[in-house]
Amino acid sequence: MSAGRPPGGSAGPRDQVPPGDPRDPRDPRDPRDPREDRAGLSGAVPGRRTRALAPLPPRPGARGPFAETWWGNAWVEALEESSLEPGRLSRGRTYARGGHVGTITVAPGRIAAQVRGSRPRPYRTTVRLPVLTAREWDAFLDAVTARPDHIAALLDKEMPRALAEPAADAGVRLLPGSGEVDPSCSCPDAGRPCKHAAALCYQTARFLDADPFVLLLVRGRGEEELLDELARRNAALNSAPLNSAASNSAASNSAGSGGATSDGGGGGTSGQGPGQAAGVLAREALATPVRPPLPEPLPPPPAPGQPPVLPELPGAQDPSALSFLATGAIERAYLALTDPGSLQPPTLERDAVRLAATHPALTGRGTLSARFAQLARGTGHTPVSLARAAAAWRQGAEGPALLESAWNPPAGDFDRARGAFAAAGLPRMSIDRNRLTDPTRSCQLRYGRDGRWYPYRNEGRPGTGGEHGHGDDWWPEGPSEADPVTALTSLLAGG
Repeated sequence: MSAGRPPGGSAGPRDQVPPGDPRDPRDPRDPRDPREDRAGLSGAVPGRRTRALAPLPPRPGARGPFAETWWGNAWVEALEESSLEPGRLSRGRTYARGGHVGTITVAPGRIAAQVRGSRPRPYRTTVRLPVLTAREWDAFLDAVTARPDHIAALLDKEMPRALAEPAADAGVRLLPGSGEVDPSCSCPDAGRPCKHAAALCYQTARFLDADPFVLLLVRGRGEEELLDELARRNAALNSAPLNSAASNSAASNSAGSGGATSDGGGGGTSGQGPGQAAGVLAREALATPVRPPLPEPLPPPPAPGQPPVLPELPGAQDPSALSFLATGAIERAYLALTDPGSLQPPTLERDAVRLAATHPALTGRGTLSARFAQLARGTGHTPVSLARAAAAWRQGAEGPALLESAWNPPAGDFDRARGAFAAAGLPRMSIDRNRLTDPTRSCQLRYGRDGRWYPYRNEGRPGTGGEHGHGDDWWPEGPSEADPVTALTSLLAGG
């Protein structure tokens, strides 16, 4: 017997008659194999009914079943029940685990791949399976549409038994039965299946585990067209009660008005009762590509809202923490509507500083509450360092950077500031890069890259160091100013 010859003595791939021979079943104008037409491949849609599955990595030495799902195991059982030689199946499993199966091409009625054996050149291996008829597809799609959880399961790449069993009751066999799997191979082995075809079947089971749409494609239809058809049927099913209610309403209105239409004539939109507003059919509204402009968006509210008070629930998260985060999210959403340019890409630390600086429950430097301390610990801060960073945030966009580091400003406005101080009778300030400090080391101005002056106050205790007996504990103090004299005057007055 020739390799891969189907039962009944029909010609296999190695027994083809010459083209043009009267015994040749092929149309001389059509190069396709006639078995592909019987399998439904002549109706394949390019790009929609063909999938290429990349080779899986080898798993040498692995043991256990090839499939993990019930439908993958059903595929393996159909293969093993059709074989009379367990030795070939064992070698096929070894080939599959060893990475001998190349890219698998799946199309309606056929799974094909090149499988490496003991020779350098791989063998062309094919597994054929009958496709479903149009009536069988209708029955299957009706069974899926009847329950929304079936559609959800398919979208999650699952094939529940509760879906397959009603389909089987309607005469639709998704999984192959005994004898339906038809393997063939270009190798000289006459086994059915040979070890190369067995390797292809075992490797296919692993793909079926991950995606049941592979099985549905072999049975005749691709994932995209199936999902489109399910969406169409589901919409029709859901709209049926509405259409029925609309028909009943139109009939009652017609009966109440003696069968006359709402406009007294024979045209217009029918079924309008005296208390109903005139409507436009969707098909009429969509008959032209011209669309009216959208209305202007509503203005933002004068202030952000507040989330509701959440109740205590056993085992749930702390409701005060959830309310805290919800309030912060509302504040940020309001800022996105009113001042989107001020938003910065969030990071964990930046978001913690933003919350500490702007959250209604955490305003003020002295608000070192338990919530504030919890926020600080969660981001690697101490409560004091987080409070200092929040004060810098409230100064403006440059505030956080000026808190952390100094820089060398170019000649210009920064150099002219000390002359302006002298003219205004203010103390002479010492210079350290972009920082001007008064003689008592109690006040400081920091010059930002945005050309503004940021006031700082030293809260170090007397006698703790420094030239004048003050430690360095600089805190951002108030908003920034464009004029250095105004900034220093306000800072000194506040002290």
